Amino acid sequence: PYTVPSEIAFTRAEAVVNSLLERHRTEHGRYPRAMALVLWGLDNIKTQGEGVAQALWLLGVRPVRDQLNRATEVEVIPLEKLKRPRIDVTMTVSGIFRDLFGATMGLLDKAVRCVAALDEPPEMNYLSLHVAEQMSGDTCSFDEAAVRVFSNAPGNYGTNVNFMVMDSQWERDDTLGDLFVTRKCFAYGRDREGRTIEGREARHAMDRALSRVEAAYQNIDTFEIGITDVDHYFEYLGGVAKAVEKRASVRPAIYLSDTLTRDARVRTLEETVRLETRAKTLNPKWYEGMLKHGFRGVAEIESHVANTLGWSATADAVDDWVYREVAKTFVFDEEMLERLRSLNPHSARSLVARLLEAAGRGFWEADEETLNRLREIFAGLEDKVEGVA
Repeated sequence: PYTVPSEIAFTRAEAVVNSLLERHRTEHGRYPRAMALVLWGLDNIKTQGEGVAQALWLLGVRPVRDQLNRATEVEVIPLEKLKRPRIDVTMTVSGIFRDLFGATMGLLDKAVRCVAALDEPPEMNYLSLHVAEQMSGDTCSFDEAAVRVFSNAPGNYGTNVNFMVMDSQWERDDTLGDLFVTRKCFAYGRDREGRTIEGREARHAMDRALSRVEAAYQNIDTFEIGITDVDHYFEYLGGVAKAVEKRASVRPAIYLSDTLTRDARVRTLEETVRLETRAKTLNPKWYEGMLKHGFRGVAEIESHVANTLGWSATADAVDDWVYREVAKTFVFDEEMLERLRSLNPHSARSLVARLLEAAGRGFWEADEETLNRLREIFAGLEDKVEGVA
């Protein structure tokens, strides 16, 4: 853990960060002043710390290694070389990352406080600007204002946003974002006296940091698992975006990058959802391959639809046509519906229920005829599951 990020990871991260910032500047007319990053433990193990390196590049610092090749300090990259402002970065860290990379958590906090203390023009150091504003407005210490590394309380994991979405147990839009902050508002850094803190509740500090965020970002490190394959992507990246939306009163831009090839590609969340929908959920090669696995295959198809709904719930990132085509492909095709029903009636029922929920929550505009067909089909599947048909 002490060698994270590796030299290779730090070099690769530069290209990704440059692409990310240029993309945002092109679409929004300026660099993001503050960003929220999601850092996972296993991803950073596999990439030797690319996510960590991206955070350091956004801040405009590089790791300094000791004689044992451990990254223990940071040094500032001069603005003349950086050629852009330093970005204010709030890091939301998984519980596994917290457990595996304790030294790296300290390195990230050290990087934040180093940049926040620089005497630079405010238009070139957004972190320093925001920390100064917080110290003035909230009459807090420098170390309190500079807290930017957050995770769960010690011994706790996850955000529970995914469970709330999957169980349909939320009513107001801000419920999911508030839950994310409740689970992730434990600070790792320094307190008012400058003492090291590990997992102290700091909800107000997290609220302040997120209130300035203009973009959220996560790195993807695998071809095998995409953002609609599992619910963890929307519980973290979607969760922090929802938290920002309430606190900043604006929906942040959301980006993902894949560093799977030499040319790292940065996409918006909306682009990524469309890509995965076409490549997997609505791709006959994919869903026919799933159906060869019978009961489990139908469950996997339903899971993709449920995770897609998760992106609607947390980030409103799903186009109408996605739900429309899912209904057309899996529900309104009688032959396909019969296959799903015979292989796994429970998951088939859940799939239709997800479509009805998406329409009911306003995630897609379905006409009354479509809704009536879905309700009728759902009732039939309900009867089959209950053994009355």
